[in-house]
Amino acid sequence: MSSTSNYEVRPATPRDAGVIAEIDGQASQAHWRDAIEYCEPQICVALDQGQLIGFVGFDRSRDQGTPPTTGEIWHLKVSASHLGQGVGLALWDAAREGLLEEGCTSVTLWLGLADERALRFFELAGFKREMNSIKTVPRGSARVEAMRLKRALN
Repeated sequence: MSSTSNYEVRPATPRDAGVIAEIDGQASQAHWRDAIEYCEPQICVALDQGQLIGFVGFDRSRDQGTPPTTGEIWHLKVSASHLGQGVGLALWDAAREGLLEEGCTSVTLWLGLADERALRFFELAGFKREMNSIKTVPRGSARVEAMRLKRALN
């Protein structure tokens, strides 16, 4: 995957919380406003001609037993109107740069096994599946099978 993007990517501001909540579809505007205010996780947004079209949340890994040099992509979501147009790559690049600045040397993320599009995207970005990590997790009112993916940041 190459890194050429016509999208502006910047840190999220509290004013972005409403659109982030719309794109996310699971958490409230208040949840995202708090996440932005307290930087848990750090959030960057992608803009297309001033319109917010996607976001990424990243920080240190939340998994128990991981070293402090392991980062995690907590969320990466793109509006349906911009899927397959390089927005995800621009957001991944921003998260990778942010994690490197934090001193991370590797990064993980959790994905639902049924999310084939996201699995394909992250595998193209160099992530490898950790097959022994599969577990059932709550997603809204449902429960889904999820798996951890990992890659080095260098």
